Amino acid sequence: MTSRPAVRSRRRLAAGVALSTSLAIGSALAGTASAQPPAGSPAGVVASVGQARLPLGPAGLPETRDSRVLQPGVTLTTIVRGQADPKSVWTVEVAIPSSSPDPDAPATAISDQATAEAAAARLRAAGLEPRVEDVPTPRLADAGGNLLGYRVRLGSFATKAEAEVLRAKVVAAGLGGSSIFTGWDGEPDDVSGSTGPWHVQVLTIDPKKFRGGLDASYGIDIEARETTSTLAALTGATAATNAGFFVLDPKAGAPGDPAGVGVYDGRLVSEPTAGRPALVIHDNARGTAVERFRWHGDVRGIGRPLPLDGLDRVPGLIRNCGGTTDDLPTSKPLHDVTCTDPDELIAFDSAYAASTPSGPGAEVVVDRHGVVTAIRTTTRGGAIPEGGRTVQATGNQVPLLLGAAKVGKRLVIRAALTDARGHDVRLSPHTTIVNGGPELVRDGQLHATPAADGMAPADNPSFYYGWVHKRNPRTFAGVDAFGRTVIITADGRSETSLGLGIAETAAVAKSFGLRNAINLDGGGSTTMVANGNVLNSPSDATGERPVGDALVITPTR
Repeated sequence: MTSRPAVRSRRRLAAGVALSTSLAIGSALAGTASAQPPAGSPAGVVASVGQARLPLGPAGLPETRDSRVLQPGVTLTTIVRGQADPKSVWTVEVAIPSSSPDPDAPATAISDQATAEAAAARLRAAGLEPRVEDVPTPRLADAGGNLLGYRVRLGSFATKAEAEVLRAKVVAAGLGGSSIFTGWDGEPDDVSGSTGPWHVQVLTIDPKKFRGGLDASYGIDIEARETTSTLAALTGATAATNAGFFVLDPKAGAPGDPAGVGVYDGRLVSEPTAGRPALVIHDNARGTAVERFRWHGDVRGIGRPLPLDGLDRVPGLIRNCGGTTDDLPTSKPLHDVTCTDPDELIAFDSAYAASTPSGPGAEVVVDRHGVVTAIRTTTRGGAIPEGGRTVQATGNQVPLLLGAAKVGKRLVIRAALTDARGHDVRLSPHTTIVNGGPELVRDGQLHATPAADGMAPADNPSFYYGWVHKRNPRTFAGVDAFGRTVIITADGRSETSLGLGIAETAAVAKSFGLRNAINLDGGGSTTMVANGNVLNSPSDATGERPVGDALVITPTR
C-alpha cells in the first residue's frame, strides 16, 4: 500500500524535548486460564480456552471455539456464538426532524414522544403505517438505565432490499431514514433475548511464555493512515488489531492523528483528551494497564515559559475535545466532536510528517541541539529538520512565540503526562500508550463510563443511541489477574454478526476474567490480522479501513 521505507520498531526522543524516561504505571491486574492443547491435538492447535461461554443471548445458545498458538505465549481464539434469530428483521428507522428552534439542527433517530408522534402523523398522512417505539437502555456505571427516548419505524422485512423500497416512500413523504436490522438493537430485553449470531476473535498474550514484542505503530508518520494489515506487514507482526481513535476528516485535523493520548516507544506525540482512559502496554507484555492521563507542556526561551496547547496536530482543531479552558464549545471530552481554539501553541517533531501544517501564524524551527535555526514570521508550515522540532503559533500566541525565540538561542520544549493523582509519569522507551474509551471493567467489576468519557452528551440522545446503546463492531483490550494481555474484536453491522453494545462489550470483557479493560476504536476500524491475513469482516463497504495506529505483536526477538 505504500512505497515508503519500512517502519522502525524504535523511535528515539527528538532533541530539544525534555521527557522523563521510565514508567511506573499499573501493575498487571485481572484473570482467565490460558488455553492448553489437549493430548493428541495437532501442534499449535487448542480445542477450547476453558472459559465460560460468552454472556450473549440465552444461556443455551450453541457456541464454538477454535484456538491456535500463533507464537510462544500468544493464543488466537475464534468464537462463534448463537444463530440467526427469526425475530430479527429489516425495518426503516426514520430521521425525526428536530424540534429545536435552530433551523440548522439536524434530524435525529431519538426524540421526545411528542416529536416522534408528530413525525408519525406526517407519515400516516402520506398513507404509511409507522410505529412509535420507546427505547429503554441498559444501566452503565455513569449513564443509561432509563428511557433513552422514542424512535419511529416502519415495516418488517426479510431483506434490506425490501426495506429500501419503503424507505424511498418515507423520503417521498419529506422525511429521511435508513434501513436497519433489528438484531443490531441494544435494548435490555433484547440483550437477553436475541439469539445472535456473534463472531468474536481473541488474542491472549501470556508474559510468562512470551518472548516477542507487544507494541503499537502509526506507520511512517502521524499524518497518514494505513490499514491494520499494512501496519502488520511494515512491522513484521505475527498478529495485529486496530488501536486508538484518530482523525478521519481533514476538516477535523490531520487524518491519522491520534484523537487522544499517543505514546510510542516512550515518545509522547499526542496529548491526552482531558482524563480519558488509555491502554498502557510494554514491549515484553508485562504490566499492561488501563490508566487515565492529563498532561502539561511549555516552551522556554526568552522571558516567561509559554504553555503548549498540543502536540503534533493541526492548530485550532481539537478532535474529541478535552483540551484547554478556552476551547469551544467545551474543554471536557466530547466524542466525535472537533473543538476549536484560534489561539494555540503546538509543538511538532518528525513523528508528525515531513512538513508541518500550513496557514496563517508563525513557526520557530529548532535543531537537534535545541537551537533556533529559523523563524517563519507570517505563515507557518514547512520542513521539520532531522532530529529537530518546530513550534507553531496562531492568533494571540504569535507575538508571544516571536518574543520568546531568537535565531541562535536555545528554545526548550517540554511535555509530560500526569496521572490521576497529578504526578508526572516517567516514560520508558519500552512503553506504548494508545487512547480509547469508555472504560469497561475496573478491578474486576463492570465499570462502563461513557458519560465521563464524552460519549453521552446530554443534548444528543441520538449519539448515545447509535454509539453506546446499539450493537456495533468493537475492538477492546485489557489485562487479567495473571498479567495476561487480552485483545478482542467483535464483528458487527451484518446479519451474520450482530456486534456489541457497550454494555455487552463490558460484559464480554469481564467474562474473560479481565480485571481492567477499555474500549478502543471500533466500527469500520475494527480489524484483526494474523499471519498476514485479515481474520474478521470489517464493516465498511469499501473493505478494510486505513486507521491511525495498530497494536502489533511481533515474533521472538
